[in-house]
Amino acid sequence: MKISDALLPEFDQEMATTRKCLVRIPDDKFSYKPHPKSFDMGALAVHIATMLDWGVVTLQSDSFDYAPEGGAPYVPPVAKDNADLLAMFDKAAAAFRAALAATDNEAMMKPWSLLGGGVAMFTMPRAAVLRGMIFNHIVHHRGQLSVYLRMCDIPVPSIYGPSADEAN
Repeated sequence: MKISDALLPEFDQEMATTRKCLVRIPDDKFSYKPHPKSFDMGALAVHIATMLDWGVVTLQSDSFDYAPEGGAPYVPPVAKDNADLLAMFDKAAAAFRAALAATDNEAMMKPWSLLGGGVAMFTMPRAAVLRGMIFNHIVHHRGQLSVYLRMCDIPVPSIYGPSADEAN
């Protein structure tokens, strides 16, 4: 069995759930911050959406340097409203899913490195990067987003079971 075949059902479930959370963000709440050190809601949502792009990068390159020496550092895009955010998410989810489905086991086990200024932050097999730094990272920030929604009195969708706002 291909590793990607085992990951695709999880990907599909997590992305559907993530989209349910993203769709709830009203345009007028993109600047909401629960604390001065926190992301604003729009930036948090874009961070979640752009992690899907990181999945494609992980599958199609040997490394990524977010602050290359002599080069421009990574700068995330900005979503102007919820429609823009969802378009960004949907496009990235489709590209990541296609790249994941096309990746064979040999490529999944190749080492991949995250670099900062040319220095390796970590190196792991691609499969481990996908699970730990992409899937789990998205779920982590989706959890933060669900708290933001609650703090703004926006109904929280069911995620792994009923929420206080939805039976399932």
